[in-house]
Amino acid sequence: MDARMMKQLKQMQEKMERDMEKAEQELASATVTASAGGGAVTVEMNGHHEVKAVTLDPDAVNPEDVEMLQEMLLTAFNEALNKAQILGQEKMGAITGGLNIPGIF
Repeated sequence: MDARMMKQLKQMQEKMERDMEKAEQELASATVTASAGGGAVTVEMNGHHEVKAVTLDPDAVNPEDVEMLQEMLLTAFNEALNKAQILGQEKMGAITGGLNIPGIF
């Protein structure tokens, strides 16, 4: 490989690293929201799959039916996680050109 080609590869690598860092920052500040039970339970998560907020409608808290609340929580968390994963794939896919690079996302 000649010096010019090596320089171009290095520049491409540096650009990809900058783009990855920018995407990681965007994922940290981006949020997705999911709800269940007609909005009785809402979960907010960032693009790094960190839960930022859980909101419960007081009417959803029924001591006689804890199982229903648990099911709504499970549904909302799973939906938020799915949305966060899709967001991450979109951000990283734009950088990698759709290549699945292990360890990135």
